[in-house]
Amino acid sequence: MQIDVVSDTVCPWCHIGRARLNKAIALRPDLDIQVVWHPFQLAPELPPEGVDRKEYLEQKFGGADKARHIYTPIVEAGSYEGIPFAFEKIKRTPNTFDSHRLILWAGAAGCQDRMVGILFRLYFEDGADIGDPEVLAGAAAEAGMDADLVRELLAGDADRDRIDAELTVARRLNIQGVPTFLFNQRYLLSGAQDPMQLSALFDRIEAEAPAPAPPAS
Repeated sequence: MQIDVVSDTVCPWCHIGRARLNKAIALRPDLDIQVVWHPFQLAPELPPEGVDRKEYLEQKFGGADKARHIYTPIVEAGSYEGIPFAFEKIKRTPNTFDSHRLILWAGAAGCQDRMVGILFRLYFEDGADIGDPEVLAGAAAEAGMDADLVRELLAGDADRDRIDAELTVARRLNIQGVPTFLFNQRYLLSGAQDPMQLSALFDRIEAEAPAPAPPAS
């Protein structure tokens, strides 16, 4: 079974959605499930260097106090999933384009889901600027990738066209919120789903799968 996940690295519900998806997968060790991550940008208009977090919250929510009110249910949901959100540590809101390039390269290196988890942790729990090439290189090293190669790639235009193409696909699919999950190119679900509901969907997909062809005589 393939699960394609459309996500942004600064989306807190995507962090929660990943945790819940992994719980659902752990409930079904009998299934061969491949998870592939795809890019989405909640704020593509941000400059490459990102913006001051206080300024961003003022423009988007009307200030930090109003933002805290919005983040309260997120913090509560995260706590239930074992995610210690620390929004107060975040000093800059990054443009996430380069983080999506890193996730793409992590897929080729066989550590994509781990990389997504590292980036979520760095941003939401450690307050790191995941738009900073050095932070991204450090994330690459933590995932077992070649940090120097990642620095070199980030300094150029490698795979920018591929990320642009995937962002275009998301728009054509009318994806307006993340996380969005696509199961076997057939079932589309939006939002951080409950693990038991996801597990039940796995059962439905397996039940509808065609039976394997009999061996040739």
